[in-house]
Amino acid sequence: MKTIAFIRYYFYLGINWNWKIATILLRQEIWGEKKYGINTTGADELKKLTEKGIDISHATIYMPVSYALLETIFTQLPVTPRNHFLDIGSGKGRALCVAAYNGFNKISGVDFSKFLCEIATQNIIAVQQKFPTIQFAVTNKNILDYEIPGDVDCIFLFNPFDEMMILKVTDALKNSLEFSPRFLQVIYANPLYKKAFEDVGFTEVFYSKTMNYFEVSILNFRY
Repeated sequence: MKTIAFIRYYFYLGINWNWKIATILLRQEIWGEKKYGINTTGADELKKLTEKGIDISHATIYMPVSYALLETIFTQLPVTPRNHFLDIGSGKGRALCVAAYNGFNKISGVDFSKFLCEIATQNIIAVQQKFPTIQFAVTNKNILDYEIPGDVDCIFLFNPFDEMMILKVTDALKNSLEFSPRFLQVIYANPLYKKAFEDVGFTEVFYSKTMNYFEVSILNFRY
């Protein structure tokens, strides 16, 4: 089953990006899936939701962030605090699982696809065998109907929405920080609308872009 997923992923990247990138990412996929013991490879699976009448007009395609970029990200985060990690548009749970391996004892994901939420839950349960004290929650909701927990100190996004939705997310973050003042980090992969976070008080503390495809910004908010 994984072999088929890898082949589909490789051809999707080769056709839509280029074959060099496809080869690099395929190697990372095989290595990362084995290292973390999870099943998160895939791309462009949101179109299945339209068949069920679900509005995906403000969503981007499903594709997990590369393992290499994720590992780079976690080396840039401060050692403490690492309390509650939230993935907005959590997909199959890759970032959540890697967060568990990197010191977060509480991980939460929210995604509007029930199918992806079910897979994410299975992946986290597999990781929980190694880290039994981890608390987790995967919520199947539109982000606009989701209340950001007041103890979240790190949020991850892999460009899950268009600009209109990102502006609504940053408004929700602003309200959350006003209600529960705290230090908050945002990891924004493929940060097309980074300015929306800066406009509500976040400051970029790390930025990286390689090969024109792998881009990430880490932004901090200190009350």
